[in-house]
Amino acid sequence: MMEKNTQKMNVQNIPLDMFEKDEQSYDDADKITRPSVTYWSDAWRRFRRNKLAMMSAIILILIVALAIIVPMVSRYTYNQNDLTCTNQSPSLTHLFGTDDLGRDIFVRCWEGARVSLSIGLIVSILNGTIGILYGGIAGYFGGLADNIMMRFCELIAAIPQMLWVILLILIMKPGVGPIIIAIAATGWIGMARLFRGQVFQIKEMEYVMASRTMGAGSIWIIMKHLFPNALSPIITNMAFAIPGAIFAESFLSYIGLGLPLPTASWGVLASDGANKLLSYPYQLVFPAVLICITMLCFNLMGDGLRDALDPRMRQ
Repeated sequence: MMEKNTQKMNVQNIPLDMFEKDEQSYDDADKITRPSVTYWSDAWRRFRRNKLAMMSAIILILIVALAIIVPMVSRYTYNQNDLTCTNQSPSLTHLFGTDDLGRDIFVRCWEGARVSLSIGLIVSILNGTIGILYGGIAGYFGGLADNIMMRFCELIAAIPQMLWVILLILIMKPGVGPIIIAIAATGWIGMARLFRGQVFQIKEMEYVMASRTMGAGSIWIIMKHLFPNALSPIITNMAFAIPGAIFAESFLSYIGLGLPLPTASWGVLASDGANKLLSYPYQLVFPAVLICITMLCFNLMGDGLRDALDPRMRQ
């Protein structure tokens, strides 16, 4: 007892000037020192750290820019014939050479990029729109509606997609519109199945059930809860759909079911160049290289988007 009293007296005798007052406010004690990071800003940060995905995105931006600018500023047009300079090798005048009608292949390649990229982008948007609507309805309502809608998808998927595309092209006249319709007619099935699976998982969440209890309608729940939370796999799937559509258009043009002459696309250029591969190989090499680079870049960028948008990889 005596020791405790002695210690207490010693503490009371300590001069106050030995202490310094902490000027920090108690209001700052509960503040979070690390700034909050939103889902999209964190996804962008992880996408930037993926060097291959970033490089692929830069290359795609460059390809799109050249497709827009080159046909506008070049002194040649994609359908301008000049029989005095047919089948010329690449030179400073004609960077990619000329074809058997004297047309500048450099301009035709970038005009073809416009057509092929436009087809890929439009098909991807159509696949996403139809697939989201179809899969959302099937997944949200379930039951008999889901069984009937999924059996219809399986019936279409039982026949290879390219066979459907070829049959539709033979029925319709060749052109950009028919090719887009033919590719998108069956391309939405994968998106529908993907979004249906996402809806099955998300619709049982507590916030969706609370919204339904408060009287929210089906369209509101799908657009405000189901669609935003399933957006990351949708974006990834649409990114992968673009190179698939470009390849389908190139294949159709290569076998003679593509765009009519004198329309230029990468598939048309590859088809023309394949007939002269032994004599003038450059006429096939340039469009083929552009097709390969574009498809590779879209696939690498799609992989980067899939990793960046995956919430399980968020730090």
